[in-house]
Order: sequence, then C-alpha cells, then structure tokens
Amino acid sequence: MTDAPQVLLAHHLKALKLPTFLREYDKVARQCAAEGVDHPRYLMRLAEMEMIDRERRMVDRRIKAARLPTVKSLDSFDFLALPSLNKMLVLELARSDYIERRENIIAVGNSGTGKSHIAPRARIGSLPEGIIGRLHHRVRSRSRTA
Repeated sequence: MTDAPQVLLAHHLKALKLPTFLREYDKVARQCAAEGVDHPRYLMRLAEMEMIDRERRMVDRRIKAARLPTVKSLDSFDFLALPSLNKMLVLELARSDYIERRENIIAVGNSGTGKSHIAPRARIGSLPEGIIGRLHHRVRSRSRTA
C-alpha cells in the first residue's frame, strides 16, 4: 500500500501533461531535502524545469514542422567561407522582421553561393517566438530540346 501515493501522483501528473515533473520530482525532492530547501522553492525548481523542457520541445516541434534541413544557428556559420555573402543582410533576415511585415524572402543565385545553408539558419531565429512557417526549396533547371 505504500506505493499508492506514487502511483496516484504519477497518474495525476500524466493527466496534467507534466512529464518533467513526473520524471524529476523524486530526484529534486531528495536534493531539496539535502539542501534544506522549503516547499515553495522545491515546487519552483520543478516548475522551472517543466517550462524549460516545454520550450525545448516546442522549438523542436516547430523545427520539424518548418521542414528545415539542418538545425544550426548563424553563430556557427563561417561567413569568411563565402566573402560575397552580405553578412549584415543575413543577420537582418535572422531577426525575422520581414515576417511581421508579411513579406516573403526569395534567395536566388548560382550553385554554391550559400542559399541552402543560410535560409534554415536565418529561419531558426523566429521559431522560439512562436512564428510558424515553412522553408521551400525549389530548383528550376533549364533544358534544351534539339
């Protein structure tokens, strides 16, 4: 019968959709008891962990929904590898102001100019803010028939 409270708590946390609470409450309770932390601070730690985990999962869902080919930020992009690329313009696009203005961005250029590398990285910046959209990749080839 001593497992009844844990089973009922697990059921309630699942019903309330609090997976981080469910996964972490026992470990955090032991840590807080060892540190002499009071109940409100214990609950605050769990609530913060839940919020951080939810935000991470939300961003992951948005990245998946946007169908981005890579999950990298502009911080890791080597602008020196493409000296012809306008770094200031790319960083401006990453702020996502064009989305609020309801404008589209079309990247046009020859093969190897960085379009496919820059577009997803610039798009990632707007995902945590809740802006939903997709990245479309179109290739038009010219062929001649004789």
